[in-house]
Amino acid sequence: MSDPSLSTHSPPAGARAPDPRPMRYALIALGLALILAVWGIASRLIARAALEGEAASAAIATVTTVRPSQGPASDTLVLPGTVQAFYEAPIYARTSGYLKAWYTDIGTTVKKGQLLAEIDAPEVDQQLRQAQADLATAQANYELARTTNERWQGLLATESVSQQDADQRAGDAAAKAAARQSAAANLARLRDLESFKRVVAPFDGVVTQRTTDVGALINAGQNPGSALFRVADTHRLRIYVSVPQAYAAAIQPGLTAGLVFADRPAQRYAAAVASTARALDSTSRTLQVELQIDNAKGELLPGSYAQVHFTLSAGANTLRVPVNTVLFRAQGLQVATLDPEHRVHLKSITQGRDFGTEIEVLTGLDAADTLVANPPDSISEGAAVRVAPPRPPPHGAAGPS
Repeated sequence: MSDPSLSTHSPPAGARAPDPRPMRYALIALGLALILAVWGIASRLIARAALEGEAASAAIATVTTVRPSQGPASDTLVLPGTVQAFYEAPIYARTSGYLKAWYTDIGTTVKKGQLLAEIDAPEVDQQLRQAQADLATAQANYELARTTNERWQGLLATESVSQQDADQRAGDAAAKAAARQSAAANLARLRDLESFKRVVAPFDGVVTQRTTDVGALINAGQNPGSALFRVADTHRLRIYVSVPQAYAAAIQPGLTAGLVFADRPAQRYAAAVASTARALDSTSRTLQVELQIDNAKGELLPGSYAQVHFTLSAGANTLRVPVNTVLFRAQGLQVATLDPEHRVHLKSITQGRDFGTEIEVLTGLDAADTLVANPPDSISEGAAVRVAPPRPPPHGAAGPS
């Protein structure tokens, strides 16, 4: 008798069992797809995080830094100066005529009252002779009126003439006296004009210009270009300098300065501040300063250009910062400083003198502060920044000792 189980579950003769490999392949493909999906999602998340990190990093400004420098104990201020003679005057004619002769040329040393030139003035000579004659006439008329008045006063005492007649003679004598005084004054005036035919030096000095010659027409007065000579007293010279307002307070009478001249570059002369204008020019905001220097040897020439070197004491504990660290804002001048965490802190400063590439800081800054160079206008309080590494020294340059 046959087994029923065998007849139920046993495959028929010649049939094959199902192949399990397609199912296995399907499972493997599904696993790979899941792995690729997870890898793609993860790589995108990583790329996004990296992009956000780069964006955040790019948002942080990269800056260079500098430190304030301590101001020197003294400053040297070099300014242009104009050299002038201690006294200098153009010599004009006081009477009209023709130049008869001149006796001094340029470069001649003259004394006060020395004759420079003579003017031929025949009109003045004729007027002088007429004035002498007028004075003689006035003198004779006065003498006659005086004696007549004296006689009439004697007759009045004996009542031989009336009071009216005596008063008339007294008045005539007074009028003749006034006419005599007028003629005398006119004669004195013409004598002065006669003396002005002699052109003399007003003080000791040197003739620096002669702008006339023999036979030239001379017009009295100060018409443009009518000066006959120019005389300068060069035993002592004045040097005028315009000092900027930032240094005005440091310039006081008695301060010594050094002078360097283009024609004597190897020598340095000492001059002292004699006085200041004590007021600033409203246009240039400068203080006019006068220095004086002895020139007894005549080495230095008036009218020349000089470089004036002032040595000024600097303010105590003053700092200097480059101008490219300063922010100009509504709050005033500010600088951006960094703390150890590289965060920005804005400080207001008080400016002192301006040296062009640097400015002097009086208050608001410490010597240990780290300043941001060329700060952007958008920099703000508390902003984080990145500090750029210092630049390497140029090739071949010596490194710090």
